[in-house]
Amino acid sequence: MPSQLHTELRALAQPGGREFLTGIRRGIEKESLRITPEGKLANTPHPEALGSALTHDLITTDYSEALLEFITPVSTSIEGSLEELRNIHRYVYRHIGDELLWAASMPCIVTGDEGIPVAQYGSSNVARMKTVYRYGLGHRYGRLMQAIAGIHYNFSMPEAYFDKAWRDAGANGELSDYMSERYLGLIRNFRRHSWLLIYLFGASPAVCASFLRGRTDHNLVPFDGDARSMHLPYGTALRMGALGYNSDAQKDLNVCYNSLDNYIETLSAAIRIPHPGYRDFPSGQDGEYQQLNDSLLQIENEFYSPIRPKRVARSGESALHALVRGGIEYIEVRCVDLNPFTPVGLDAGQIRFLDTFLLHCLLSGSGECDDSEMAGQARNLEAVVNRGREPGLELEDNGEPVSLTEWAGRLLDEMSAVAAALDEAHGGSDYAASLTSQRARVEDPELTPSARILREMRERELPFFRLAMSYSEQWAAQLRREGLDPSVEAALRAEAERSLAAQREVEAGDSISFEEYLANFYAQYEAL
Repeated sequence: MPSQLHTELRALAQPGGREFLTGIRRGIEKESLRITPEGKLANTPHPEALGSALTHDLITTDYSEALLEFITPVSTSIEGSLEELRNIHRYVYRHIGDELLWAASMPCIVTGDEGIPVAQYGSSNVARMKTVYRYGLGHRYGRLMQAIAGIHYNFSMPEAYFDKAWRDAGANGELSDYMSERYLGLIRNFRRHSWLLIYLFGASPAVCASFLRGRTDHNLVPFDGDARSMHLPYGTALRMGALGYNSDAQKDLNVCYNSLDNYIETLSAAIRIPHPGYRDFPSGQDGEYQQLNDSLLQIENEFYSPIRPKRVARSGESALHALVRGGIEYIEVRCVDLNPFTPVGLDAGQIRFLDTFLLHCLLSGSGECDDSEMAGQARNLEAVVNRGREPGLELEDNGEPVSLTEWAGRLLDEMSAVAAALDEAHGGSDYAASLTSQRARVEDPELTPSARILREMRERELPFFRLAMSYSEQWAAQLRREGLDPSVEAALRAEAERSLAAQREVEAGDSISFEEYLANFYAQYEAL
């Protein structure tokens, strides 16, 4: 075991350390497309019974009007978070008629950009900004990308953990700066090893052919000679590759995670400096907005990364300004596919492994990263996205070739001590069992979700669309049959009504023009 990891785990074994591990805070943001009973993207507006997508605390939309996003409150309970997520699903199914929630990350039958309705949030300035931002994404990357769904996993340690570690280290500087440094170390390690999550949990090795209609810039091949599905034989998570949240324009955006100041300065410059490729999309000329600005990034969220440092922003505050104000509060993992084999897209075993993985990233040594290493990380990610289950696949570890199975085994061996500490804190052996399940996937790639999808397509003689549709129908029927506690239903109904009233208040409270609103918002970046 690496020395720093050993030291950190030994400290957590001291009195009080157990509370730090049981106090891990997590939140889940799960996206799902609303679809028709025929498996096409729903073109109906966001149902009023679900409240306001602008102000609802638990149910909103992401890029498309049809892309629902369910948000669980921050919790220290895995089972509690999953029950919250399941309750949201149960409630939604009571209010979307005969529509279904698509069970996969890659979309259902789509008809091109014109068939992807852009999310709407009302008439207020903040609502218009959210919609214009999405129009800008559509112009820059195509709207089809806005029909891809995923899971964002938010993770943080109790502040008391950092306070103790900071004091043990001499209490130099500010606690908030120490927390940011530790989270940046986690992020650097995450980026070094995120290929492992892609291998273990990638569940998008194939797509419906409609997603690629008219495109030739891909390396996918027909599945079993069936042009209804396109796939990569050893692919794992096409959502995380060239078909998904990637941008040629952003390839030269070299974001450094060695210091928070550098991260903020790099993204702030990308938001402030015009980008020649986007100058032809209107951004306020004669009152027309097809994007928020003509910079490389309209806002921070346009920077696509498998992980982000985050702090809860105040009303009207930019994400970067929030980080300047208080430092990193938590991290957001963004590379997790929906698991179509579970009713709500993920399960407790997967969450336990994510916690083990992230804690390993936090507690292990994390040297600074240079451009050469970052380029190697990108190559590793691309290799696992496209060829993760290929026999004998080699990756780069500090510039040296290493087999995926050897490196994964080494990481899982190190994580066994982390899982043991978590099991000691929580009681039982659930974390060790989750680790054992992932080790089996490394030893036998056929156990991965991506392999299972292709295997079931072959054995059931179903194209990707039909397979995903069958699971969407199965989970819809199950969740509709399940009861919903009357108090939970009443609370969600009350939240929907509260959110609609809150949206009306926001709209009534606007006292400046949209142009002034944007000017005030972007003035924050000039001051960073």
